[in-house]
Amino acid sequence: MFDWLNQHGETISVLTDIGTLLIWLVYAQLLYFGFRRQRRPRLLINRGRKKDIDALCIISNMSAEPVFIQHIVAELETSQGVIRLDVTDRTESYSDGDEHRQEDDSAATTNPSPIVRDGSHQGPLGSGDFVHIDSFGALTRRLAHDGGIEMAGYRPLNDVVFRALTVRLICVYGSEDLPVGAERRFEFINEQPGCGLVPATWDTKRLSSPWQRRRLCREITQWNRKNDLTTAGESEG
Repeated sequence: MFDWLNQHGETISVLTDIGTLLIWLVYAQLLYFGFRRQRRPRLLINRGRKKDIDALCIISNMSAEPVFIQHIVAELETSQGVIRLDVTDRTESYSDGDEHRQEDDSAATTNPSPIVRDGSHQGPLGSGDFVHIDSFGALTRRLAHDGGIEMAGYRPLNDVVFRALTVRLICVYGSEDLPVGAERRFEFINEQPGCGLVPATWDTKRLSSPWQRRRLCREITQWNRKNDLTTAGESEG
């Protein structure tokens, strides 16, 4: 045994060094994955309380650090084009009173004008926290009202067809210079009573590539310019 070890000592030493190197590579990879997971934002957009258009649109921050919500953009795809609206300035944290508020919203579906409340979604959202930005039905009515579409409950009139509702988040994460985002698309099912709404994908799409983050920067600039023009117009009026 000892003679064999003496004869093959160099080979054993080389194999031992290779094994040690492989172990260190595995540890380094685990450390890298853990670091990347901590630095990688994870935002979810889901339905809450219900599974139809009356469901609450819930935003959850599953990242390791807080995120600062800068803009929340909703896009309504219709047969006449896309209606895009910044819905950031409207928020309430989830509470026990939401079920009564949601019942009031459902009872008011015949009113085409959205019920606007004070407050803003803009601000920090802690790790593991969530908020809702009203029901999908209320968002749909708000977008339709902004686009001048007449509604009967949740259904559009004058042969207009609703195809999908997309919710997009634009956030700042940690010390990152460029914004990050997330979006999810929900498709309308007109055959269901009251107009159904189902997610088009099983998960929220992350917007974190360099190209996507530069596009978010341009979108922030556009929304800020639009908001400044709107404020200036109101001041002149």
